Amino acid sequence: MITSGLSVAVIGCGARSVIGLHVAGVRPGSRVTAVVDTEPEGRRRGAEIFPGAQVLDSVEALIALGVDAAVVTTPDHTHADIAVQLLRAKIAVYLEKPLATTLPDADRVLAAATETNTPLYVGHNFRHAGVVQGLRQVVERGEIGEVKAVWVRHFVGNGGDYYFKDWHADRSKTNTLLLQKASHDIDVVHYLAGGYTRQVSGMGGQVMFAGLTDRRERPGETMPDWFSFDNWPPESHTGLNPVVDVEDVSMMLMTLDNGVLASYQQCHFTPDYWRNYTVIGTHGRVENFGDTGGGVIRVWNRRHLYQPNGDAEYPIPGVVEGHEDADRLTMAEFLEHAATGAPTLVSPIAAREAVAAGALAAQSLRNGSRPETVPELPPHVFQHFSAGASERSPR
Repeated sequence: MITSGLSVAVIGCGARSVIGLHVAGVRPGSRVTAVVDTEPEGRRRGAEIFPGAQVLDSVEALIALGVDAAVVTTPDHTHADIAVQLLRAKIAVYLEKPLATTLPDADRVLAAATETNTPLYVGHNFRHAGVVQGLRQVVERGEIGEVKAVWVRHFVGNGGDYYFKDWHADRSKTNTLLLQKASHDIDVVHYLAGGYTRQVSGMGGQVMFAGLTDRRERPGETMPDWFSFDNWPPESHTGLNPVVDVEDVSMMLMTLDNGVLASYQQCHFTPDYWRNYTVIGTHGRVENFGDTGGGVIRVWNRRHLYQPNGDAEYPIPGVVEGHEDADRLTMAEFLEHAATGAPTLVSPIAAREAVAAGALAAQSLRNGSRPETVPELPPHVFQHFSAGASERSPR
């Protein structure tokens, strides 16, 4: 158990690395002491974001230096190898979601954490978001009875800028946006339903962005450099990644191990940007309108014809844009877990199950929507992460 502050490294100095700015504020005495990036521009950016941190060009150099914990915000396809290196060096790991881009890699990371007994935390910060906690509280209070179905619609209005102008558009680096983007929502489905997906099927396609021919490399750039609401309509996007082979419309159907049925739909060229969850139980349903502060959660638990206002309404707390509040809570939880072993709201098991459902849904949609069965974790790995977990195991 560590009672003082932690020395923390940030690995990968792209747009997401700024989550490391919360380190000093959420745990007294903790600070970012090192930044790692394989590219000169990344190292320059890291030195600028984290003044005074030692700047390194490899994970090996970081391991030789030694730190208590590392925050990994590198491209998705690198997550598994970097995490395994750090875990084998007994460095506590905050790994940005998704845990990995394939199920074998996800299982490899969990196995390394189990074998070394080193803290592993996956950044499913959306569990801490006000909208998710509000929906969870409605379920836990029994306002809609026993959950039987969950439907999710995800309008990814910023998708062209967020995912189709850099490595995210390349299937070899993301596998599918059912991981990079939807892993949050798959995790929330599991969290609200109290179960994990065991059979999944998907469908989708490259409907919009693969047909746009204005492509270029973007050396040294990150998403804030090209993002603009003026990039509308979708056909007007320019400067797409040279490789665009991920789907921009994806849908999946899930059967959970407790019998709950769920669906998820994602589109990357809608004019609006928000998530809508509908949870249906034996005595009612709950749905959110807006997914940040200022939105509302409405409950219907009496019989009606069309009734837009519901029978109860709850405000969604938190920031009105983005997820800085959830990021802060997530970082505080990680550092406390790394220092003391305290239980966490997020779960490496749940992170693995989100990868399993998303990766196999993509496999299904690329193979005629054939249903895929999610394999179980090895029992000793499941038991390792279940011991002391703060959330009830869905099994």
